[in-house]
Amino acid sequence: MKVLLINGSPHAKGSTYTALSEMEKIFTENGIETELIQIGNQDIRGCIACGSCAKTGKCTFSDLVNETAGKFEECDGIVVGSPVYYASANATVVAFLDRLFYSTHFDKTMKVGACIASARRGGLSSTFDELNKYFTICGMPVASGQYWNGIHGNNAAEAQQDGEGLQIMRTLARNMSFLMKSIALGRKEYGLPEKEARIGTNFIR
Repeated sequence: MKVLLINGSPHAKGSTYTALSEMEKIFTENGIETELIQIGNQDIRGCIACGSCAKTGKCTFSDLVNETAGKFEECDGIVVGSPVYYASANATVVAFLDRLFYSTHFDKTMKVGACIASARRGGLSSTFDELNKYFTICGMPVASGQYWNGIHGNNAAEAQQDGEGLQIMRTLARNMSFLMKSIALGRKEYGLPEKEARIGTNFIR
């Protein structure tokens, strides 16, 4: 089994990395492979709604989004970590996820998703809510921990002092490991849930 860890912070070894690293330890203990993808310091532009991906199966911009797409398809779970900017995920994370989720057309049903947010002080829960929406629109179960998944600290050293935040990360990783393994067993025994043909209704006719 494999989990992708997405670090959306421009600080490669900052607070967000500290939280992801705490989760990584637990995944390793559970025999789950991890791969960390650093996106926060990359030049990733937003979606321009060109529709090219509907024809080609990939984003028209060749950057880290297309490089990650195959790994996303193969993984069993994905954890997206972001610092809080104005009570929101940072712009690079949003641009990356918009394009990654929209341009990849494989079935994401039952691929487990989780998100974490890091902040000096506030904005964690709104960022947490924002990031979870990428999973719920795709039929992906959302792993939960013991609280809203966040860690406090203005840098890695401060984040290491947030005992509750670090425990939340460990709990989240254990729950996510259990959920991925349970889904793998269920898929073997029962297969995936039946899917209906999608009905898309616009508000304006």
